[in-house]
Amino acid sequence: MTAALAALTGIAALTAPAAPGGAADGKAAAAARMPVERSLLVCPAPSSSDIADTTYTAFTPAATGGTPAAGATGQVSARLLGATKDAKPVLEPKEPGRPFGATASGADAPALTGVAEGLLAPGWTAQQTTKVSVGRARGVLGAGCIAPGTDFWFPGAAVAKGREDYVHLTNPDDAAAVVDITLFGPDGPLKPEAGAGENIRVDPRSSKAVLLSSVAPATQLGDVTAHVTTRAGRVGASVQVAEEGVGADWLPASTDPAGSLVLPGIPADAVSVRLVAFVPGDQDADLALRLAGPGGSISPAGSEQLHVKAGMTASADLGDLTRGEPGSLLLTPVDAKRTSPVVAAVRVVRGSGAKQELGFVPAAGPVGVRATVADNRPEENTTVLALTASGTQDAKVRVTASPGTGGGEAASQELTVKAGTTQRAAVAPAGAKGSYALTVETLSGGPVHAARTLSLPHDGIAMFTVQTLSDDRSTVSVPKAAQDLSILTR
Repeated sequence: MTAALAALTGIAALTAPAAPGGAADGKAAAAARMPVERSLLVCPAPSSSDIADTTYTAFTPAATGGTPAAGATGQVSARLLGATKDAKPVLEPKEPGRPFGATASGADAPALTGVAEGLLAPGWTAQQTTKVSVGRARGVLGAGCIAPGTDFWFPGAAVAKGREDYVHLTNPDDAAAVVDITLFGPDGPLKPEAGAGENIRVDPRSSKAVLLSSVAPATQLGDVTAHVTTRAGRVGASVQVAEEGVGADWLPASTDPAGSLVLPGIPADAVSVRLVAFVPGDQDADLALRLAGPGGSISPAGSEQLHVKAGMTASADLGDLTRGEPGSLLLTPVDAKRTSPVVAAVRVVRGSGAKQELGFVPAAGPVGVRATVADNRPEENTTVLALTASGTQDAKVRVTASPGTGGGEAASQELTVKAGTTQRAAVAPAGAKGSYALTVETLSGGPVHAARTLSLPHDGIAMFTVQTLSDDRSTVSVPKAAQDLSILTR
């Protein structure tokens, strides 16, 4: 869940011949990290069900020590509002360090756009959690609101009987966006219906849902990769999945294509884990699969490697991979000298028989300096935060739980995650009322990857959703001038 950088807090470096007080070699002075001044997020329309109940939570972390982000200036405001020109605010946070919540019911809850400025911009995070108790789309559907962009990959989508996958496109801007959707199966690109999937217009400040099976109606495939790109403008893109008898959830976009990937926080009691991967380039990928658990990393028996052909979707059934302990799936090149960027996600099922429920874990970027997930619940075993040190170094992290939306006191804990392991962090605010935010900071070592599982059981069904945490990009590098050139204006 990352906030887009919409305004910088400085100017580019100036380089000129050295002068008294300037750099002797004419090079620019070291850049400073400054808080962003404006962050933009979009959230998809939560559900088409009349019995859907949605909770929105927005949060901006306080700086270390509980104070606002030093250096953040200007107007201070934040709001989430419907993606229409005349929409009223749904949620307006007032201060860093405290989460703010709102609710909506039914099928009319709109997609949202939002802007945070000043002290509320650095690390601004928003989450929507929807619960549908019965019906084809029953389940807990969780989505972290995202920064708009121009390129999204969704391995793990489907155009099969019994699945309804909709790509939700939300345009936060005052100009129309034009979008293309391309589908890739195990044999390469799917042949689209004439005119389908191309030049999809998304009007200014509006949202549109596109049924993936309408793009290639002659095809029935359980594993495809959807590629969403824009010809004009930018959008927020997410895939909403409803599967007959197995529930519903959001499939977020995979992190950008990379030679090695981490899919963090697969639930401990997963009864089925299915990996879907895709190579966007023109060179095949041979991937080594490892599960990072509490005791270290192991190769899953019978699924030690996966060959992914260029331009084709590959998949592997990993069964009950985690076997009682939360874990993260690590994908690395079999030959470090031959790497090909890939994207990936896993479909996770919990429960059995008619009580099954699905969720998705995409490949995610590292926590970096700091990352946050909102809408965690104080009830026992409802929230599980999993941390993975995916490299060769141990990692020291700080986990901070904010006060709840209805009160409570913040709590913080520092812990060490051993290299190649996944550890569960149990941190919650004292006396929390309502939902709270969890913020993870990397103090040393790493890299660290993280995911939060939110479980909201209903009628014996283990309803859940998983959200990954990635660097919130709350600061930006602002180069300093190599020297003071003000004398030239005198």
